[in-house]
Amino acid sequence: MAAAEHASRGGRVMEAVFTLLALAAKHGRLVLVAGLAAGIAFPGAALAMKEWIAELVAGLLFVAALRVGPRQALGALADLRTSAGFLIVYQIAFPIAAILTFALAGWTGALATGLVLMLAAPPISGSPNLTLLTGNDPAPALRQMVLATALLPLTVIPVLWLAPSLGDAAAVLGASARLLTIILAATGAAFLIRGFVLRSPSRRTYAAIDGLSAIMMAIVVVGLMSAVGPALVGDPTRFATALFTAFAANFGLQIALVVILRQSRWRRLAAPMGIVAANRNIALFLTALPAAVTDPLLLFIGCYQIPMYLTPVLLDRLYRPGPPRDALP
Repeated sequence: MAAAEHASRGGRVMEAVFTLLALAAKHGRLVLVAGLAAGIAFPGAALAMKEWIAELVAGLLFVAALRVGPRQALGALADLRTSAGFLIVYQIAFPIAAILTFALAGWTGALATGLVLMLAAPPISGSPNLTLLTGNDPAPALRQMVLATALLPLTVIPVLWLAPSLGDAAAVLGASARLLTIILAATGAAFLIRGFVLRSPSRRTYAAIDGLSAIMMAIVVVGLMSAVGPALVGDPTRFATALFTAFAANFGLQIALVVILRQSRWRRLAAPMGIVAANRNIALFLTALPAAVTDPLLLFIGCYQIPMYLTPVLLDRLYRPGPPRDALP
């Protein structure tokens, strides 16, 4: 009798958890906005959460890989070749072009450095989750994120060679290796579960995973907003400049890439490749570069989280899935 009552109570708890996660999935965009607001409003909490960024990123990666599954994530050989092509353009050509352009224009300082590092970084771990929140297939974003992080030790070399003031290459390579280890461990564990436990998830299970993903993304962003709240109050002009630069770079790059890709043979990849083009893991460099380089970047990095997390909200119409081009009249 007691065992039956205990099982019944456990069933009710699980039902409540699934209901809560489904609600978070339904309102995922609002959950992200709430995370941004909490990071700005509570700088003390942001500082405390900052210490747990690595663990939170691992959890976020696990949830994203669990949602996608190994078969979709790996894709065909042709998909990997396409991902490698995008990688060369995004992480080598783009930052080198930015370095040369800024040098010709004579633009230096924290914002110029932040933009170069953003372009040199791999996609954020939450890029598959952002893609999912726009209603698109997250598998290409996950594949691009894993490949880009794995090859960062190679792609970052020409960038650091052209801009040696950014810091020590060995430190960046070490941080990249640590991040790659986290990614492989998290995705590997998720793929094992998908292969042996959740072989055919139900729609309800997918909704629960989506809700958990939104909640974890909201928690992660709090830890990256530690410099935003104080700047908003103490130096609003500097905050506004950094925020404008972040929005212009992020949304400008996303919109340009989506428009270009939709006119090309890669139009089916326009949404995930547009999202990973601008939503980059610049925070990776916080643990790799000298404090003299990264401290002035903290405000820009915090401000850059705002357009990233508002992508599913403000660029909804841009990314909203429609009928295939071949089906259009």
